Amino acid sequence: MEKEQKENFQNENLAKEENNQSTSSQDQTDDHNKKEEDDKKELTPEEKILELEDKLARAFAEMENQRRRFEKEKEDAFEYGGFSFAKEALSLIDNFERSKSILESDEKLKDSEALKKTLEHFDIIHKDLISIFNKNDIKQIDSLNKKLDPNFHQAMMEIEDNTKEPGTIIQEIQKGFTIKDRLLRPSLVGVAKKTQEKSAKTEKTKENSETK
Repeated sequence: MEKEQKENFQNENLAKEENNQSTSSQDQTDDHNKKEEDDKKELTPEEKILELEDKLARAFAEMENQRRRFEKEKEDAFEYGGFSFAKEALSLIDNFERSKSILESDEKLKDSEALKKTLEHFDIIHKDLISIFNKNDIKQIDSLNKKLDPNFHQAMMEIEDNTKEPGTIIQEIQKGFTIKDRLLRPSLVGVAKKTQEKSAKTEKTKENSETK
């Protein structure tokens, strides 16, 4: 019995030694493979130069893009730096036109010499304002009798008018302006629409009544 236990113990030790040798051999193989992979990853001098040239080209391209963006922002700041101020200044035109309209509709002042002189002064100031705007490339949008253009006009209402093509601007509610090639404020307008549907219904009703 004691002999068998001794043999079993020796066999277990032998198995452990074999297992350790196998693990060590596998580790050595892995280390060898890793070394081969590292050797493969090592770039040649020519490849390193090409890689550096590519990185340098990318860096120069990014610098050029940044320079162009800066130039564009600088040009925009110079060309359109007064955009916000110009947009606010349009309220002067609006207030002048509203004030003129109120004075013209005042029954007490109507046809009076005082009203006539006041309106003359209003017109002078209004023309001066428009002249100053024009000198700074702020111009009114020509709207009346033009086709509706979403880039410059905003339709606020449709007005029945068979004498005009549908979509033609026949009323200007608020003047629009541009600054250089940009829209400062769209024109608020009323556009024509046909009344054919109503006429067709009227004719149909007339035919029905005649039939009866």
